Amino acid sequence: MCPANRTGHAVDDIKDFAYHLGMIGFLIKKNFYDLWDNMLRVVLLNLGFLASLAIPGFSLGLVFYISPAFIPVFAVGVLWCFVYLSAAAISLKAVSDYGSFGFADFWANIKAGWKAGVAMGIAVFMLVLMITFVLPFYLDMHSLVGLMLAAVIGWTFLLTLVSLQFFFAIRARLDTKTKKIFKKCFIIFFDNQAFSIFCLLHTIVMTILSLFTFGLLPGPAGALLFLDEALRLRLLKYDWLEANPQTEPTRIRRRSIPWDAILIDEREKTGTRTLKGLIFPWKD
Repeated sequence: MCPANRTGHAVDDIKDFAYHLGMIGFLIKKNFYDLWDNMLRVVLLNLGFLASLAIPGFSLGLVFYISPAFIPVFAVGVLWCFVYLSAAAISLKAVSDYGSFGFADFWANIKAGWKAGVAMGIAVFMLVLMITFVLPFYLDMHSLVGLMLAAVIGWTFLLTLVSLQFFFAIRARLDTKTKKIFKKCFIIFFDNQAFSIFCLLHTIVMTILSLFTFGLLPGPAGALLFLDEALRLRLLKYDWLEANPQTEPTRIRRRSIPWDAILIDEREKTGTRTLKGLIFPWKD
């Protein structure tokens, strides 16, 4: 390859990187606007989750101090928390789509999403067992085989964790069949690895910020809203790939997604606001 071609590819890479940064920047802005406009709904959802979290928390105390017979109560309480998150994610989809939801919608979404919530609860339980019992077991073998198996378990845990972050968003937006939801979680991750890692880091930052508000903002509802909006915008890439004929290898086309063009309508719907407009929207 001649130097001129190398330079051309370098310039193209910079442009592609700029496109992706523009998409991420818009995602953060849209999520902030939606979170701001629906702050009361997000706070109420977080309050409901905190109240739900009290069920397994209280029953766990009963298990330790009174009797192990309360373990089923603890398990049901944990599963209910995941069912609640599933319903919250389905409800927040309306916000991501420039709409809103009401109390009646949330209860209807509990009926619609309870199976996915239970499935996610069981999956998380298996991940907890993997990291608290299986991984230490192999590490305690003090052998090369044990170390290799521990590494496999560790990487499996991390890959599953970063993939399953989109579980509720996929249930709300793409599919209702549990098996397909799990499958699509991994498909989304392996096709958008850097973006998935960014989303996980963003969720961690939101979780840390939530500690200062006692889980009210942005809280789990804020994290679910961000992940749904992240998935929604990312899916626009697949619409573009499907709409445009394959004039070049797919691998090359995926590195040069024209986000500026794809997000034109989204940017018009979201708009821009001043600080005055955020605080006093009726005066802007």
